[in-house]
Amino acid sequence: MNGELLDIKQTKLQELKGLFPDLFVENQLDWEKLKAAFGEDINFANERYVLNWAGKSDSFKVLQQPATATLFR
Repeated sequence: MNGELLDIKQTKLQELKGLFPDLFVENQLDWEKLKAAFGEDINFANERYVLNWAGKSDSFKVLQQPATATLFR
């Protein structure tokens, strides 16, 4: 070790950002996107730039389900 303190929070956030860059907005973790990616109760009430449509929350739930088929050309 070089005598510097380890910033565990920053280290973990950088690891998370490397795996899921779409969860970050302006270099900050977006909790709404995190809940949408890993949660079951998805509600987009606090979006900054709103693009809503009927069934938007349901479409994100479907995206979280594992695929059961493949496409062939």
